[in-house]
Amino acid sequence: MTKNSDKNKTKQNKRSSDPHAEREAGRYDTPLPSRELVLTTMSEQGVPLSVEQLYLLLDIGEDERLIFNKRLNAMEREGQIIKNRKGALCIADKLDLISGVIQGHPDGFGFLIPDDKTKCNGEDLFLSPKEMSQVMHGDRAMVRMSGLDRRGRPEGKIVEVLERRTQKLVGRVVQTSGVTIVAAEDKRINLDILIPYHLDMGAKAGQVVMVELTEQPSALAQPMGKVVEILGNYADSGMEIEIALRKHNLPHEFSAEATRQAEAYPKLVQAADYKGRIDCREMSLITIDGETARDFDDAVYAEPQGKGWRLVVAIADVSFYVKPNDALDKGAFDRGNSVYFPRRVIPMLPEALSNGLCSLNPDVERLCMICDMQVDGLGIVKQYKFYPSVMRSKARMTYTQVHEILQNPQGELAQEYAWLMPQLQHLNSVYKLMLTQREKRGAIEFETSETIMVFNDQGKIDSIVPSQRNEAHKLIEECMLAANVCAADFLKSNEHPALYRIHEGPTPEKLELLRTFMGEFGFGVGGGDKPHAKDYGKLLDKIRERPDAQLLQTVLLRSMQQAVYSPDNLGHFGLAYEAYAHFTSPIRRYPDLLIHRAIKAVLNGEKYKAGDWTQLGIQCSMTERRADDATRDVTNWLKCFYMQDKIGEVFEGTVAGVTSFGLFVALDGVYVEGLLHVTELGNDYFHYDKARHEMAGERTGVRYRLGDRLTIKVVRVDLETTKIDFTLVNKINSLDYKIDVNSSKSTVGDKLRAGEQKPVKSTTKFGDKFGTKPATKTGERLTLGSKPKSKTAAKSSTKSASKNGDKNPPKPTQSRKSTKRTSKR
Repeated sequence: MTKNSDKNKTKQNKRSSDPHAEREAGRYDTPLPSRELVLTTMSEQGVPLSVEQLYLLLDIGEDERLIFNKRLNAMEREGQIIKNRKGALCIADKLDLISGVIQGHPDGFGFLIPDDKTKCNGEDLFLSPKEMSQVMHGDRAMVRMSGLDRRGRPEGKIVEVLERRTQKLVGRVVQTSGVTIVAAEDKRINLDILIPYHLDMGAKAGQVVMVELTEQPSALAQPMGKVVEILGNYADSGMEIEIALRKHNLPHEFSAEATRQAEAYPKLVQAADYKGRIDCREMSLITIDGETARDFDDAVYAEPQGKGWRLVVAIADVSFYVKPNDALDKGAFDRGNSVYFPRRVIPMLPEALSNGLCSLNPDVERLCMICDMQVDGLGIVKQYKFYPSVMRSKARMTYTQVHEILQNPQGELAQEYAWLMPQLQHLNSVYKLMLTQREKRGAIEFETSETIMVFNDQGKIDSIVPSQRNEAHKLIEECMLAANVCAADFLKSNEHPALYRIHEGPTPEKLELLRTFMGEFGFGVGGGDKPHAKDYGKLLDKIRERPDAQLLQTVLLRSMQQAVYSPDNLGHFGLAYEAYAHFTSPIRRYPDLLIHRAIKAVLNGEKYKAGDWTQLGIQCSMTERRADDATRDVTNWLKCFYMQDKIGEVFEGTVAGVTSFGLFVALDGVYVEGLLHVTELGNDYFHYDKARHEMAGERTGVRYRLGDRLTIKVVRVDLETTKIDFTLVNKINSLDYKIDVNSSKSTVGDKLRAGEQKPVKSTTKFGDKFGTKPATKTGERLTLGSKPKSKTAAKSSTKSASKNGDKNPPKPTQSRKSTKRTSKR
């Protein structure tokens, strides 16, 4: 007894210097030395140490060694320590090594994205194809900087692979000379997987399969694997979604335990569940959603109250059914959100909950959390309260129906819903007041359009048609925004941890580029180093009626950062809120579920211990980006399939993006984007100007800018890479253009270079996110893509280009996912 007591005392003395001892004690029954203490101990010794030496230095007992080894393995995976050839542990920083994540490129090379970018001046490390032959996209590795490549980029050599993150992948079977290989669908994985003949499950060439890796790549060997699932043929209906699910590692099958738990709940709310809830079943709450929506997580109600209004937003009480750390919660955490593909939804929760017990279906009792707001006559929320409730939706309305009723109160539909008219008019009155406050607040309002894919019986696109947001969409959005702001304020004022939806302003680099671009048009961006949303709003007001408004709006939009989830409240720049959180969609977003739990904890005088809120924010932001990437893959593939029979056809389009390798052009009428490669722009050296969003010809001075109007021909559609290539119609400066090389004429150095010619703005107005064509000037005529007039000026061929440029095409519309619900931010 005394021996053990002395031993524990010695151990306690040696670990007493641990700066994070309290944190470790809170996490583990038997606290271990923290990572920080391990690194400090190794640093004090000044030499590489064996694991046994660390045991002695940190008094790791026999019963602790197994879990301590796991900690060392985790530190090695994360690049904090590394084993040398003799098996001794070294501090990675002392070896001048850089840890990070491998990012592959379809052309075979790649980059290391450092964990700490300060180690290489904020740049990524270039990895040659030779280095990439031993790793895969997504792996973690330790790299030593080896110098600069031929383009001046810092280059690295892989010292050690810390973690192999690709264990399974989806790909297509290729059989040649009796050998079976699988080419990964994720083109960032440039290595083919070798499949032994007895492990191919009889898969045929061209089929899509799931492969489990049996051997990882190395400098001397190709990766090997075995087929574990045959998904079918590449062109099968719905195959594009099956591929996207596996390519992006989207969880799409619920665990047996989660499904069993969801189905074990009664189909209807039980009377016993009403306990502790305010009964709102008689309140005329209604849901307003899209025509194809099946999960209704919000309902609204408004009534006059004094000189103002009472606005009630009821949200499905998912947290009543999904408890922390149960099977449903673990599945929801992994998914992060529902994913809306064209014609298919991957829900965050099993359908028994998402479309059943948690969905606010009409004429059935449902449990909910209510945000009850008092809005004054100016549209400002003066007071609010949250409480759990039970409700009964009085109607399932659609955006189209509500818009029609409000626009035509004497119409047939309005007569059919005469009993609902007062309620809709009350909601509309509150919406109008809140809209006024939105404008005063300076929230940024970009004018965007969406598209809907119309499918045939084979599951392929028949047509793509534009879709506009109406006033009913905006009405619901304002109600949801109000409830979300109240949720953030409630948790902030009660000093309870939360996941805020943050949206920071432009970075210094993006702000500088924005000011440079806007300066060319005679506009400035106010606000100094930290502009407010109002500064953007004022600029939008100035440019709204200009013919190039969409061009300028697009540049403004691209200057802002992405919104993410974080426990640090940094405000929401775009919406001009000091604090903002997501509360209104717990059926389809995990952050909303966390906010519900936190609000309930405050109401009960408790504290919700969710764990590491920072890591929760990182996870939820990652799953959101992952869903966006997957849906983008699917829509791109469908559009490629749709364009297959349009090769050789000519279209009008608008430049939607400018890159160093060419222009992305959005086509009118079909709402599809493709690439016009730099080599298709003409026989010239073209230089990319990031600040001006343009490509400029060195010899000719021809400029192609964001928002320019072009006539293109579809020349290539590649389903494998989901790429569509265009060529320019009526190219003037093509390879057969005759150059006068008379030495008495002006030299290339005397020509007008990119950026020296003042752009002339077209008067043609185009819709959506695209702007107008800054044309070159030839006499008094405006021509598109032509050579400026000089001693070697363009001939009469500019006439046809000018004629072509004067056409006024239909408005292009930005393509969006067809089945995704209208965003309630």
